Amino acid sequence: MKKKKLQLRELKGKQSTVISASEKKLKTYLPAIFSFVMLIVGIAIDYFDAFPFFKGWVRIVWYTVAYIPVGFPVIKEGWESIKNGDFFTEFFLMSIATLGAFAIGEYPEGVAVMLFYAVGELFQNAAVNRAKGNIRALLDARPDEALVYRNGDFVSVNPETVNIGEKIQVRVGEKIPLDGKLLSNKASLNTAAITGESKPDTITQNEKVFAGSINLDGVIEVETTKKFKDSSIARILEMVQNATARKSKTELFIRKFARIYTPIVVFLAIGLTLLPYFFVDEYVFRDWLYRALIFLVISCPCALVISIPLGYFGGLGAASRNGILFKGASFLDAMTKVNTVVMDKTGTVTKGVFKIKEVINTSAFAEVEFMKYLMAMEEQSTHPIAKAILEYKADGTDFKASEVSEVAGKGLKGTVNHKQVLVGNKALMTSNSVDVPPETDVIVESIVMVAIDGKFAGYVTIADELKEDAHHTIQQIREAGIAKIIMLSGDKDSITQQVAKELNIDWAKGGLLPEDKLNEVEKLKEQPESTVAFMGDGINDAPVLAASDVGIAMGGLGSDVAIETADVIIQTDQPSRMARGIQIGRSTRRIVWQNIGLAFGVKGIFLILGAIGLATMWEAVFADVGVSFVAILNAIRLQKMNWK
Repeated sequence: MKKKKLQLRELKGKQSTVISASEKKLKTYLPAIFSFVMLIVGIAIDYFDAFPFFKGWVRIVWYTVAYIPVGFPVIKEGWESIKNGDFFTEFFLMSIATLGAFAIGEYPEGVAVMLFYAVGELFQNAAVNRAKGNIRALLDARPDEALVYRNGDFVSVNPETVNIGEKIQVRVGEKIPLDGKLLSNKASLNTAAITGESKPDTITQNEKVFAGSINLDGVIEVETTKKFKDSSIARILEMVQNATARKSKTELFIRKFARIYTPIVVFLAIGLTLLPYFFVDEYVFRDWLYRALIFLVISCPCALVISIPLGYFGGLGAASRNGILFKGASFLDAMTKVNTVVMDKTGTVTKGVFKIKEVINTSAFAEVEFMKYLMAMEEQSTHPIAKAILEYKADGTDFKASEVSEVAGKGLKGTVNHKQVLVGNKALMTSNSVDVPPETDVIVESIVMVAIDGKFAGYVTIADELKEDAHHTIQQIREAGIAKIIMLSGDKDSITQQVAKELNIDWAKGGLLPEDKLNEVEKLKEQPESTVAFMGDGINDAPVLAASDVGIAMGGLGSDVAIETADVIIQTDQPSRMARGIQIGRSTRRIVWQNIGLAFGVKGIFLILGAIGLATMWEAVFADVGVSFVAILNAIRLQKMNWK
């Protein structure tokens, strides 16, 4: 009964939201509709001369009433800008042009200019709201309640009040409110809102789950691992909402250009009005003022100021819809200039899901005991290889590691049951004067060596496999026109070379520490006209992600480091999304420059026509508002494009 009441309340809430949204939309459009009706009726009366009294002050009042609903907000905005020290804005241009038209008796044209400008603004707002749809989808993915287990029962609370380590329950169709690990045996989750992946994801016990995912099958229980404010979805939302603050160079240029361009246009219009007095025999002030007003209307930079940010906003939205998060339009632009792609191996083109292939025990201990020493050490590591080793079937509860320290890029050293244990690669063994059998040098697979009390005790070989779309990724990157593809890995050089050969990668190097990768990328950046994108897992590769021209984090949804460091985050584990990111960036840039060319071309022609008296105010309206319409429609295309 309570559930039905709750559903009914939610339904009524949604209905009232829809009604209030419709009312708000009607109020938004009402001033333009009123002015349009008044203008059409006024023009009809003028044309047919139906009412003799429609002259003089009656006609002025009529068109003034038609002008106020659309003109007053613009004049007010222009006045506020002037008070803030910003004189030459598009609002100022429109106000001067339309008030000037009224001053010389061109009332219908004055109303028409402001009306079409207002309609253009409405159209722009509608387009921006549509572009924000993908970001709103992310916002909708943010849960608003959590069923948390407290005092022997599950109670509904605000997710922000849930602490780390508490148990929450998620019913079928509900969103997971916080990041955590699955306590139930398995779960089927829809992560489309946060990864762009429509295929349901099956999660098993103790695996990570992320806030915003929708539970598709059965009631599940989750243990929270992060507070709501620190959850991946909350941080990604913050990042996406702030993305528009990072403007591209094109946007910044247009803004600076408009600040210089607008005052120049105003002074040219003044010159066009007054200077002909000294050069024309039959100078008529009204005629030249009319030309200057046309000049002002045509020169308004609306199409540029509106369509270019809208184009980039559309690109950011399209990318997020495809599971690619750009931290700003500047990185969307930078992606189009990439000509060198550097990628990590493990977790980027390979699954990073390792399995034990072979155990070689050369110690005096039995294999199970040897593995217990190894497992006790690997329990202290979060590396994927450590997880593979811990899957070995042996009860190691009687083996505990202490004083464990990590040697960067080499492995671990510590104490297990009063014995000194080293676990890692050959470099770790060599640096600790442990003799390694020469036959290990020819092993291609990943190898974890073990030394106990200074003596080599054996090794374990680990196998990894390529991701399903790894070959497709390289093919698409090449089709995108990338000249050079490089692989840098901390894994053995032999494995790295084998993977690079299989994928047809141009050049590869393995056995690298994080600082070695950084040095290699810095060398690539020093080459002339080189723009380097690095694609990695966002954890070990943070320095390289930060140093590259474009840092791309794979599977960044669960990685705090990725969100902080990378410029672009691929929310799924599909490296092929990088090529799609390049395609989206290029489509966005192409549309932006189409709009720039259209605006300058059309306005340039009509400015000349207006100055020599061959264009009327109606044509000026077309040159300004018409171009803005076309540019906005062109920018909207990004939201309907599909990239493969």
